Amino acid sequence: MTGQEVLASVLLLGGALLAVLAALGLLRLPDVGARLQAATLLQLPGLVALVAGAAVLVPTADSWKLVLVVAFQAVTAPVLSHLIGRAAHRAGVGEPLVRDELGARGDRSGEEA
Repeated sequence: MTGQEVLASVLLLGGALLAVLAALGLLRLPDVGARLQAATLLQLPGLVALVAGAAVLVPTADSWKLVLVVAFQAVTAPVLSHLIGRAAHRAGVGEPLVRDELGARGDRSGEEA
């Protein structure tokens, strides 16, 4: 094995491990907030490692498309997890909070605060 293949293997295995840990977090953690945290925090580094491993293993002129995939995920994953968390809070799903900062404001989506 060449150094390039070893590096690609390490990156691909590391990315796969992070993806498996994110999936385990989704299955094992107790509430919505913890599940969102596990999924969001491990998903992007796992994807970056997988994409980097693919780019190292198969370097072509089209590798810039992989950067677009990572950029799209970096922008959309936090926004989506925020929206899911907000919807779960409004629906009353999850553990009771110690201090509910959103509860006092009511459901005024679309209005100025």
